[in-house]
Amino acid sequence: MKRYILLLISCLHLLTACGKEHTTTENPPRKAFVVGYLFANTGLLEAAKKLDFTKITHLNIAFINPDATGTFPTVLGLSETVKLAHQHDVKVFASFAGGSPPEHLKDLLKPAKQKALIVNFGKLVDTYSLDGIDVDLEGDFIDENYESFVVGLSDLLRAKKKLMTAAVATWTSNRITDKALARYDLVHIMSYDYTGPWNKSNAGPHATYAHMVKDFTHWRDVRQVAPEKLVIGLPFYGYGFGPSIADDITYKALVAQYPEAVHTDEIVIPQQGTFYYNGAATIASKAIYAREQGAGGVMVWHLLGDADAPHALLQIIQDNLYPTTSR
Repeated sequence: MKRYILLLISCLHLLTACGKEHTTTENPPRKAFVVGYLFANTGLLEAAKKLDFTKITHLNIAFINPDATGTFPTVLGLSETVKLAHQHDVKVFASFAGGSPPEHLKDLLKPAKQKALIVNFGKLVDTYSLDGIDVDLEGDFIDENYESFVVGLSDLLRAKKKLMTAAVATWTSNRITDKALARYDLVHIMSYDYTGPWNKSNAGPHATYAHMVKDFTHWRDVRQVAPEKLVIGLPFYGYGFGPSIADDITYKALVAQYPEAVHTDEIVIPQQGTFYYNGAATIASKAIYAREQGAGGVMVWHLLGDADAPHALLQIIQDNLYPTTSR
């Protein structure tokens, strides 16, 4: 009888062990993306050396735009930055256009010049060993030429086994066709700048939790983008409203000057005005939301805006965005 009991116990142990092993194989933890933007100006490599590459998965260099002939000028330090990022298994993208792009881009996107521009994007990717292109065409730069440009660039990048992402704002969602939207590997939702120095009469927060939920559900439910392709944008900066306050400030500078700012989303500077931003708790809540909704991850504008330890927002993101998943 004891032999049968021992045999039964052994079988149960084997079944349990096999069950655990099977579960781990079938359901590995999903990797979350942390996309960070870094300015493509003089001193790019020096800035890149300051980054904690263990906290990001994608590095977008902003902004790399062609001249009026459609040719991309040399970007000093980019080759070395790409090499440094790749050593840490971080993908590097050239981010194109931006919030204030050169006006000649509209002409380059027209049919007569579009194909030549796309070819030059291919040369850009090859020259610097980039992993892809981030399309950040905004506002009226999303015109009748947008879809054909996105499709053409996608075809070229796919042939090279490269990726293509986009930075999008919900208020211009109706300008982006389903065909164009489907070509992106990741869609970065710019869930910030709901107000700012350009609208002094509308003082208040520019990137609330409610704004984020509204934006994410729009792209997921209305535009039908798979949640794992959606990346939620987080601001590492704030805006000032008041008679004698700076128009904008990085989170790094804010915390250095006003340590108590860590604990809230706004801080009043007597006789000057109020800064509105995302503090530690809000960043944590947004990262948790991304995790719970099965989003692809989060995007940061911009990396050099982060505070130093122990108040670094990237660390807060890492602690709350798929915390059991290793990079």
